[in-house]
Amino acid sequence: MFKLYRAIWRASAGRQIILIALSIAVAALAAVPLEFQRDIVNHLTSANIDADHLMLLGAGMMGVILLSLGLKWVLGYRSGTLGEDMIRLIRQRLLVRSADLNETGEDVRKGTMTTAISAEAEELGKFAGGAFSDPVVQIGTLISVIGYISSTQPGLGLIAFSMIVPQIVIVLVSQRKVNVFVAERVRILRSATDRLTSAQIDAAAREVEAQFDDIYETRRRMFLWKLSAKFLLSVINGAGTVGILMLGGWLVLQGRTDVGTVVAATSGLARIQGPTAFLIAFYRQVSANRIKYELMLELFGPHPEQYRRIKRRT
Repeated sequence: MFKLYRAIWRASAGRQIILIALSIAVAALAAVPLEFQRDIVNHLTSANIDADHLMLLGAGMMGVILLSLGLKWVLGYRSGTLGEDMIRLIRQRLLVRSADLNETGEDVRKGTMTTAISAEAEELGKFAGGAFSDPVVQIGTLISVIGYISSTQPGLGLIAFSMIVPQIVIVLVSQRKVNVFVAERVRILRSATDRLTSAQIDAAAREVEAQFDDIYETRRRMFLWKLSAKFLLSVINGAGTVGILMLGGWLVLQGRTDVGTVVAATSGLARIQGPTAFLIAFYRQVSANRIKYELMLELFGPHPEQYRRIKRRT
């Protein structure tokens, strides 16, 4: 994983720093609408309702939402264009590698190169665009929202935090098995495309068809692991929602908190479920792309650093 991130940083350090700064700003604003929501609900349930104050709170909440959405737009645009630039860079280097192999008379695995240039470069390049900024946004959002909930009611914050730990354990265990299937699938697909580009296409057809069956079986086993993990994560999220409503309701009945805090905590729980789900998917993506990156390095031979001479166009 560190090897993959070092390569991404070398190729795009300056732009990654800008994306990280934007990500921190987006994360810092994540909990602010919850405070406005809490104040609005408590204002509506108070004895003295002031319409002007209510409108002011609504305008403030909308302003924060618009600012956050604007920053997300800039972040998404810069991240997307960086990803496309990385796709272009990877494809350029693969083409140079293919040309060098032709010049030296070495065997060019056309099917493998075709797969790498068309599909694998696309996946790695897109990942590079958000490799740093995406986790910063989501981790920052988790810290911001859980911190806010804990500051208003520590018990509710503890429930929110306790949902994350078991999900991390489940993903770490299941992803190790999925990674094996990812590497196996890439190798089988490369082998199949190599045979499809060979001269003996008729003779290779049956064997290639069998390899497609192997790809299907590999994907089937991946689905078993991923969907089972997803089921357990959904159970944890559901239990967390029920737990916050029960504890929050009991605290309201005991006079130890207010309705606005419970509503904000429930909304906050929904807010952290999104980042948690994203980070789980992102970890899976990192793991899969690490495997693909290592497999792609194999195409460059023992000295892949010589292909860094291609300059990025900005």
